[in-house]
Amino acid sequence: MAILGNIIKGFIDVKESFSSETNPIKEQQEVLKKLLSTAKDTAFGNHYDFQSILNSENPSEVFANTVPYFDYNKIHNEWWYRLQEGEENITWPGHPNYFALSSGTTGKSSKRIPVTDAMIDAIKQTGIQQVFALSNFDFPADFFEKEIMMLGSSTELKAHNDHLEGEISGISASNIPFWFKSYYKPGEEIAKIDDWDARVQKIAENAEKWDIGALSGIPSWIELMLQKVISHHNLNNIHEIWPNLQVYTSGGVAFGPYEKSFNALLARPITVIDTYLASEGFVAFQSRPDTDAMKLVTDEGIYFEFVPFKPEYINEDGSLIENAPSVTLGNVTTNQDYVLIMSTVSGAWRYEIGDTIAFTDVERAEIIITGRTKFFLNTVGSQLSVNKMDDAMKHLEDQFSTKIPEYTICAKRCEDGEFYHCWYIGTEDDLNNEEIANSLDIFLKEANKNYKVARSKALKGVKVTAIQPSVFHEWSGANKKKGGQVKMERVMKEDKFKEWEEFVNQQ
Repeated sequence: MAILGNIIKGFIDVKESFSSETNPIKEQQEVLKKLLSTAKDTAFGNHYDFQSILNSENPSEVFANTVPYFDYNKIHNEWWYRLQEGEENITWPGHPNYFALSSGTTGKSSKRIPVTDAMIDAIKQTGIQQVFALSNFDFPADFFEKEIMMLGSSTELKAHNDHLEGEISGISASNIPFWFKSYYKPGEEIAKIDDWDARVQKIAENAEKWDIGALSGIPSWIELMLQKVISHHNLNNIHEIWPNLQVYTSGGVAFGPYEKSFNALLARPITVIDTYLASEGFVAFQSRPDTDAMKLVTDEGIYFEFVPFKPEYINEDGSLIENAPSVTLGNVTTNQDYVLIMSTVSGAWRYEIGDTIAFTDVERAEIIITGRTKFFLNTVGSQLSVNKMDDAMKHLEDQFSTKIPEYTICAKRCEDGEFYHCWYIGTEDDLNNEEIANSLDIFLKEANKNYKVARSKALKGVKVTAIQPSVFHEWSGANKKKGGQVKMERVMKEDKFKEWEEFVNQQ
């Protein structure tokens, strides 16, 4: 009998039953006031007169009219660079003990995003909220006695001046609560291995010692880890070595493109729970089983604003125009993509995280990630978002009975002087490129009226090249680093795409 599991499950169920109904809108108002009050005496707070904003009748409106939008380059060049020089009280009181390194999916060099003690505490508290929400999924008691494989970046953080640096997954894992360490795998020693391939090799070698009940990490890297374990032990599927695996906590990118290839590694279906942990904070998590949407974390150190995702509000580099209108949580609607804006306890203010989201349930503050502002393909008016591209890949998987976990695209002017959508898709099957291109073109014409119009005018055609999925992983390894928060670029500019094609031709 799972005695410990029953105790934990019982505690979670009781805690959840006593949780009072929350009001996300009021929580957000309180978060904004607390952020402004805490940071009012910082250099940033003095510059934008946070005290006057607090004293106003409508702080959220005055805040939006006073403080401009910041992408990473703008806030770093104007404010955060001073933190790197050792200054204190710049955009948040004191000096951060950590900086999250993030190249994202588009940057050539690492961003350094401050992570304060207040943010680490907020991430921990959100993690606890997510654990309590497991009562909604009705897992058996013995699930709560199983171990959890968390596959992120190395927890061996690098000292730099007076702080430590690493990816947010590594920073979070290095600060896990003491009571969780007995559940956490691969354990501190293996988790510190910086080389991705060496770390996964150690995981494979030790896999049979562990009773894994849950996985957590970015889909592409989790898949590669599972493949390594299966290959190392000559298995048919991962359940032969981890029979009690029941849950996968996904995050970082949409799980949809990986669903088919991921499930092929299992003996039976498992529960997939989406999370949204970014370098800038723990944004949202799936709190109930009857939806794929995630609940915004409205009470733990992040104040959200939302800009309707429309071409006229977006600069060519994916940043917002200066006067793009924003709305607060109380004024959002469903069926509208928004650019996500965050102000946080790490001293990010009206910060453009680069993601686009849509609300599926306004009352519950539940969202889905729909793409990246820099991955919005609007060359010659085609207006394709990442979620539309993901839908197209699912269509191809169904039509051609294949698996396509990775892809990238560029709107490229070819030798004839015309624009084409040039796709590279990752599949292990031998498919006909022209047949794929034709099917893809037909699907997108039916799914997106702007694409259909573009195809009748400036967008000449579609070209597809099918390659092995491993090429995408090697590209990530060559340009950034394997594992962790690294994600494949879904949309590339022509100069980056030229580098990509040269890389592919060398493989």
